[in-house]
Amino acid sequence: MILQETFTLSNDVKIPKLALGTWMIDDNAVADAVVAAVKLGYRHIDTAQAYANERGVGEGIRACGVAREELFVTTKLDASHKNYADSKAAIEGSLKTLGLDYIDLMIIHSPQPWGDFAGEERFFEGNLEAWRALEEAYEAGKIRAIGVSNFQKEDLDNIIDNAKIKPMINQILAHVSNTPFELIDYSQSKGILVEAYSPVAHGKILDNPEIAEMAKKYGVSVPQLCIRYCLELGLLPLPKTANPAHMKSNADVDFEISADDMEALKTIDRIKDYGDASMFPVYGGKM
Repeated sequence: MILQETFTLSNDVKIPKLALGTWMIDDNAVADAVVAAVKLGYRHIDTAQAYANERGVGEGIRACGVAREELFVTTKLDASHKNYADSKAAIEGSLKTLGLDYIDLMIIHSPQPWGDFAGEERFFEGNLEAWRALEEAYEAGKIRAIGVSNFQKEDLDNIIDNAKIKPMINQILAHVSNTPFELIDYSQSKGILVEAYSPVAHGKILDNPEIAEMAKKYGVSVPQLCIRYCLELGLLPLPKTANPAHMKSNADVDFEISADDMEALKTIDRIKDYGDASMFPVYGGKM
């Protein structure tokens, strides 16, 4: 079962190969989602300061009946924090809000504040300041692994070239029809594991007839095919759902996609409209 498999990060920490994403799950509902996911075998839960549901995620972690050390909890430093003091305070804030003694993985949510996302200003100095706070918390044992999200090559190089510790993770938008192969290859060449958020394209890929036909060939759903596609590329998918039936289905991906079909999936026409999610910078054509 994929839920029992792990990747090993550059610092030898093991991270489960499939995570439950919790974006847009309300703080009052997310604890139930976490408990349901853990009951199904999930051991990796992904949240963020910006999701405003860390409290509920922590509640679910404590209520799920599985020992804390068997679970892997990821959260993200809000993209607005681009100095050391604010970042340090925010890290402590996440620990307090989650109600946990330590966080397994904490990542900078974006190289730029969301209002400046994908603009010319890369906030190199600010990211180094935020990274220094993460390094300090990592060395203090408050965080087991540190990384980044939505970082392009130049953003990665800024950290790699100027910091003590290189990122262990780069979490990016990646799915069938929108797979940034150059960035993935570069990250992996630096020993950085790539996580794929929105592996089902925020649901907008479900209507693609070409993908539906291939999924039918394998006897799986479109989401299952898309999640498996990410795994075949060595990515860690983070499908988001509060529905236990979807959680179960998303984890039932123990099949292999042929090399020819993988090549076909790599060339599917890019999705240009993410519907209601297009209001968010990462889906709004800026990536």
